[in-house]
Amino acid sequence: MFTFHKTDIEGVYIIEPKVFGDERGYFMETYRESDFREAGLDYKFVQDNQSRSRKGVLRGLHYQRNFPQAKLVRVISGVVFDVAVDLRKNSPTYGKWVGAILSSENKHMLMIPRGFAHGFVVLSDTAEFVYKCDEMYHPEDEGGILWNDPNIGIVWPYQEDPLLSEKDKKHPTLKESKVEF
Repeated sequence: MFTFHKTDIEGVYIIEPKVFGDERGYFMETYRESDFREAGLDYKFVQDNQSRSRKGVLRGLHYQRNFPQAKLVRVISGVVFDVAVDLRKNSPTYGKWVGAILSSENKHMLMIPRGFAHGFVVLSDTAEFVYKCDEMYHPEDEGGILWNDPNIGIVWPYQEDPLLSEKDKKHPTLKESKVEF
């Protein structure tokens, strides 16, 4: 029911669900534990989240320090550019990023394992973003990396200044944060 595409970073996958559609609309599974496990993605999700944002909103780059989360993310309305940054200290891709366009049209999902910072920017007028997490959210455990850290070099496909929360404006660079999983 799913096609799992490996990315350039170990453990991060772009996932295409099988979509059954006709003149009435469509149906698709967004998650099936056995299919994910067979692909080597053996997660037990414990929390689902949803956000709505307007064009130009950039959320991220977020992680949890002591309670890291694996996330399965997708868009149910609109278009976003979604990013995962590798923070695993023994990884050959430490500090590298992978990005994907996720939209209600392409129905792609991004699987982000533990040990990554995550963020996205909204490219459509609005977007609704949903994600499954394998660890509960702990607000006191939250950390972040500056969205435009020059050493990471994310190429965001949004040319104007993004709309950021006060918290996201103040994150340190990866080098300054010294975070490693």
